[in-house]
Formats: sequence, structure tokens, C-alpha cells
Amino acid sequence: MESYNFILFLAVILLSTKLLGNISKKIHLPAVVGALIAGVILGPSVLNFISLEGDAGTFLEYTAEIGVILLMFNAGLGTEMEELKENMLASAVTALIGVLVPLIGGFLSYALYFKTDFSNYNELLKAFFVGVVLTATSVSITVETLREMGKLKGRVGTTILGAAVIDDILGVIILTVITSFKDPSVNAYSVGIKIILYFVFAISKCIPYLEKHDHHRRSAIYSLVFAFTLSYISETFFGVADITGAYFAGLMLCRSKVEPYVERRIEIPSYMFFSPVFFAAVGLKVQLGGMNTSTWIFSILLLIVAFLTKVIGCALGARCCGFQNKEALQIGIGMISRGEVALIVAQKGHQVGLLDHTLFAPIILVVIVTTILTPVLLKVSMQD
Repeated sequence: MESYNFILFLAVILLSTKLLGNISKKIHLPAVVGALIAGVILGPSVLNFISLEGDAGTFLEYTAEIGVILLMFNAGLGTEMEELKENMLASAVTALIGVLVPLIGGFLSYALYFKTDFSNYNELLKAFFVGVVLTATSVSITVETLREMGKLKGRVGTTILGAAVIDDILGVIILTVITSFKDPSVNAYSVGIKIILYFVFAISKCIPYLEKHDHHRRSAIYSLVFAFTLSYISETFFGVADITGAYFAGLMLCRSKVEPYVERRIEIPSYMFFSPVFFAAVGLKVQLGGMNTSTWIFSILLLIVAFLTKVIGCALGARCCGFQNKEALQIGIGMISRGEVALIVAQKGHQVGLLDHTLFAPIILVVIVTTILTPVLLKVSMQD
């Protein structure tokens, strides 16, 4: 019966993402690359076995949305605030320039290549959103590479970690502003004030309550309720991305006493079920067969811009803070990988109409290539 297709789809997705994820890890790549490729293979680009149309597709979309919320909540929970303190200035400057340069580079790439009419409000937002996607940094693969080389705790490794945390925060803020402007009735400044007031309330009321239930089963449930509620309020009442609320919910709990317990409990359903569905769903939306010559050329252009802007921006920031040229280059290379962070941003842009199918495939290619090449380039740059 067609109504039970979603069960078969889930089984195939979970199996394929696991198998290809394991293959990715064996060749020293993050499992997310394999999960993403699994979605591409199962979707319209290759086998066309699973579709996001119909009831089954709707179920997968909703499940993927829960997956991305849990991912961002976990990202907030896992934020190492102590890393920021050690190299705060260098990390902040590196992150700031490393966000601005890709933002401008992505905007100009889209605007010049597609000859954007700046008088067209929606096209202008699309150009900016391409830049927003390029600002993202996924530092997980860099962390693993540095750990293998025994250089995670060095000055370069610590600066990369700190910059990545600030990079994520800046990226979420920019994403919030851009998606807010998609609705002309939403005033981004009033949204910011309301969110700040809400966070003040949450910190003063919710976190103390959660800490009273440290290491109790209820604390994980209440924390998850907090994340979902903040996600809903952000999207429904403030007109900003639900993942923004989820990320800041985790960020507010990252230094609380309940954080270790909550993170362990939330990570299990996220890792086993919801996250694989999210990454596969992103791959299912890729339509490589529909890419023409113009789109392939733009994909190559965007890939070059993604590499150069991150390396130049972050290296310039590090150089301004006293790092030598070689160290600055290593920091820039360590920030190249876009990974799951860019996928989350791209997914949100697709939902609100800022990324159509024509642009979605080039973004996915940029994510895959940057994630694959970052560890290779980082190892080469750090050889004595």
C-alpha cells in the first residue's frame, strides 16, 4: 500500500546513509558526506527511488525538520566557551573577516554571473543568501584532522576552534536578518529586540529551573521542550528561522550543569534517526540532471569563490592578530569546510524561497568538495 511507503523509505535511508557514512569515514572523510551522497543517489539525480512528493515525502520533510532542529540544538550545547576566552581577540577578528569576505564574494558571484537587477528586491535577497551560505564553517572535519596530527591544542588549533564558534554565531545572526527581510512586514530591528528580551527571560527563568533537575530524566525532556518551543516562537512570532531558536537554546544551556546529561540524551535520537533523514532529504532535493552548462559553470565559479574567500578572509584576520604567514594560511585552510552547517543554511533558504532548485545543486557540490579537500590541504600545509 502506498500509505506505507514512508516505512520502506525510512529503512532504505537509514541503511544507505549508514553504509555510505562508514565508507566515508574509512577514507578519512566525515560521515555526513556519505549520508549526503546517499540522498543524491536515492533521489531524482540517479535512481529516483525516493520522492519528497505525496504523504510519504511530507513525512520525510517533517522528520528532516526535526533533525535539523536537533542538530542546531546539539551544536549550541557543544559550544566550548572556554575556547573563546583563550584566543578571544584572534578568534573574533578571524571569524569576522572570515564571514564578511565570503558574504561579499558570494553576493558578487551571483549578482554578476546572473546579472541581478538590484531594483528587484527578491533577486537582491537571493544574491545575499548565496553569500550567507558561503559564510558557514563546519569545523568538525578540521578538529579530527588536527587531533590526528596532535596539533588540536596548539595556538593555530585553538584559534580555529574559537573562530568557528564565533563564525557560527555570526552566521546564524546573518541568516536571521536575511530570512526576516523575506517578509517585508517584518522589521529586523524589532525582531532583534524581541529576541534579546525573550532570551533574557529564558536565561532568568528557564535555565535555573532546569539546573534544579540536574541529571534527572526530566531535565533532558524539559530541555528538548525548551528547544522546540524557542524554535516555534522564533519562526511563528518573530519571523526568523526556527534553527536560530534551536541554536540559541543550546547556547544558553551549554554552560549549565545539565548540559552533559542533556547532550548525551539528545544525541542518541539525533544520530540514529533524525539526522540521517535530514542529510538524505537534502540530497534528495538535488537535481543534477537538470543542470545545464550555465549552471555547471556557476558551480565551478562558486567553488573557487568558496575556497578563496574563506582562506583569504580568515588568513587576513589571523595575520592582523600577529600570526606568521604560514600559520595564518593554516587557519584559513582549516575554516574552508562548509559541511553540515552550510547544508542547514541552504535547507532553510530553500524553504523560504531564497534558493531554488537551480542553485541548490551548486551549493551541495560546494559543500561536498570543500569538505573532502579541507583535511587534505590542511595536512599538506602543516607538514614540517
